[in-house]
Amino acid sequence: MAWVYLVIAGILEILWAYTLKQSDGFTRLVPSIVTVVTMIGSFGLLSLAMRTLPLGTSYVMWTGIGAVGTFLVGIFFLGELINPARIIAATLIVAGLLLMKFSTNFEA
Repeated sequence: MAWVYLVIAGILEILWAYTLKQSDGFTRLVPSIVTVVTMIGSFGLLSLAMRTLPLGTSYVMWTGIGAVGTFLVGIFFLGELINPARIIAATLIVAGLLLMKFSTNFEA
């Protein structure tokens, strides 16, 4: 169940990052409220995942899901730049996340 909490926390991180951008520096009410609520949810689920999973694994996976997810949201929904260097960087992050996930399965 910890992994489910962690993935949902990562998805909420993507959402709060997106709505933070939409809040225009917390000057727009609805995106600001959504940002704060999803931040709380994301941190809450991360804390539940950390009850079982190692600190390093939890935090790396949470930030990695958020980083790659917000990268993709930026490209697909905000028209941000896509080029080979950015694709390689995101691919390396995903590779690191996979390695972290699989290495956690082998801990004693």
